[in-house]
Amino acid sequence: MAFGKISHGLGQTIGALGLSAVAALTAVVPAFAQDAPAAPSAVATGAAQGAAMASGAGSYTPMKPVEGIGMPIDGAYGLQTQFSKTGEYGEWIHNIILMPIITAICVLVLILLVVIAVRFNRRANPVASKTSHNTILEVVWTLVPVLILIGIAVPSIDLIAKQYKPAPEGALTIKVTGNQWFWTYGYPDNGDFEVISNMLNVPGAPTINNGVREVGSKPWDGPSHLEVDNRMVVPVGEPIRLQITAADVIHSFAVPSLWFKLDAVPGRINEKVLVVEKPGVYYGQCSELCGAKHGYMPIAVEALPRDKYNAWVLTHAGAEIDTGKKKPAAAAAVPAPAADASEAAPAADATAEAE
Repeated sequence: MAFGKISHGLGQTIGALGLSAVAALTAVVPAFAQDAPAAPSAVATGAAQGAAMASGAGSYTPMKPVEGIGMPIDGAYGLQTQFSKTGEYGEWIHNIILMPIITAICVLVLILLVVIAVRFNRRANPVASKTSHNTILEVVWTLVPVLILIGIAVPSIDLIAKQYKPAPEGALTIKVTGNQWFWTYGYPDNGDFEVISNMLNVPGAPTINNGVREVGSKPWDGPSHLEVDNRMVVPVGEPIRLQITAADVIHSFAVPSLWFKLDAVPGRINEKVLVVEKPGVYYGQCSELCGAKHGYMPIAVEALPRDKYNAWVLTHAGAEIDTGKKKPAAAAAVPAPAADASEAAPAADATAEAE
């Protein structure tokens, strides 16, 4: 009898444990089932983008550059015309503050040299003065340079702060990688596709990049040694977070007309914000000696209105339109609490004893 009760109690305990396991699995499975529709949603999104590409939404024709805009001009001197807020501010500092100060100092030094050469030569002044100190003069030539340096430092520090202001949340991110001797541009916010950019070969000159066409073979080509097969395309008027690194040696990503220059260092990511004010094509070059073909690493940035940028994005396989917002993390599936086996066992024992 006692053996029968014990056997019956064990059976009840095992049954309770089985029911607890089933309850736990039942609680977990709906949670996974709720996450399951995410895959069809992604497929539907890809299908929608494929349909958009098929309907012509994913079309792209490179923009033809404007002569003298975003590129060097033969025989010109000074800064290129700027197309970013920081560039305009830097140009103002150069033209309104630095150049007048430099000019005034150069003229003053030249006048002093002429006066000294004329008035204090051996013929005009045979008996040289033995004056060794002049308090007023010493105070002036100490304080005036200090004031000049302060006048230069204040706007310069402000310009540095503006250049390295962090990108706002939700800004488009583009990863720039320098290679010997080409650039790659990654778009993690647009499906994480990558664009490889090589300089176009120059007609009549030795081939620089095998398999790449010659400059001038397309109507939208810009200057030789600056045009590339695939440009870095960006939306105009938006802050863009550029994350710059290198795969081999140190390079430098520099576009003069956008007031942008940042070193690309292997194993390190340097970050800076780029805002292009006007649609157009802007050229630059690697500005860090990086090997035999350093002079054949041009940069071409094409700024497009947002709708045309989106159309360009959709021409790439697996691409998607960025929304400007961070994607929320998927909610973790939390299984319903299962019945504790230690509580189920005493209950089973009580039932067996009652029987």
